[in-house]
Amino acid sequence: MKRKILLQLDCDPAASVFDAVVAIDADVDQLLQYQDVEPTRVRELIHGAMFTRGPDDLKSTAIFIGGSDVSSGENLLEAVQRCFFGPMRVSVMLDANGANTTAAAAVLAARKHLELKGATAAVLGGTGPVGQRVARLLAAEGAQVRITSRALEHAQAACAAIGQHVDQALLSAHSAGQPAQTAEAITDCQIVIAAGAAGVELISSGLRKAANKLRIAIDLNAVPPAGIEGIEVMDRGVERDGVLCYGAIGVGGTKMKIHKAAIRHLFTANNLVLDAPEIYELGKQLG
Repeated sequence: MKRKILLQLDCDPAASVFDAVVAIDADVDQLLQYQDVEPTRVRELIHGAMFTRGPDDLKSTAIFIGGSDVSSGENLLEAVQRCFFGPMRVSVMLDANGANTTAAAAVLAARKHLELKGATAAVLGGTGPVGQRVARLLAAEGAQVRITSRALEHAQAACAAIGQHVDQALLSAHSAGQPAQTAEAITDCQIVIAAGAAGVELISSGLRKAANKLRIAIDLNAVPPAGIEGIEVMDRGVERDGVLCYGAIGVGGTKMKIHKAAIRHLFTANNLVLDAPEIYELGKQLG
């Protein structure tokens, strides 16, 4: 068995230490880190990974795409896949800014307590990288998903983008620039997931308590103030005012398990592409 080599491609000036530590804890034998990676640099790196091992050994080489800019990570993923041909390919995982593993962990937290098919969910800050992935996973499970943004046209664009990936997705766009608009968006929702910018409160405790059908509230913001007032960052299924609450660190334990499991899974074959849906399915298998 060849040693497991992971290429970490990062668009930032310094490759993520967080992602490196997770890779090592996921039993990677050799970690090769590259920073400031742009799509024009990808071909030489990928060919170096592919052409040094025969087809039978390529599953022992894999690629992890990270960095803080999710859009840049998506561009790198496309560039990586263009380098593959025939049997000459290696498995690749995208988790720039932890968007895929965080979204998967959030939806799995909701799924633990409620049947998602037919449920109504609001994703606050749903136009960002994590929010769009949360909405996409919920829609794929058959939930009716309301995507909010301060600008309605941004929410509409997110709905259109997700609809291209999920057949018969039940999506609606909502403006949430004012508290009254947010209150309307979460009315009759059983699930609310806040995925907005760090340090921005999206729901006051009063709005949360007024949503009388709310059963699960998940706040993915780890920076004070909370995105959903009254949820503590360490909450993990804590009942508050009759609602099961999760904070960012409460979701983080599952996110870390998924991240490590996905890294290990890369080395089971040489033709895997792990994006949000694939990472979510792996998370389901963890139980």
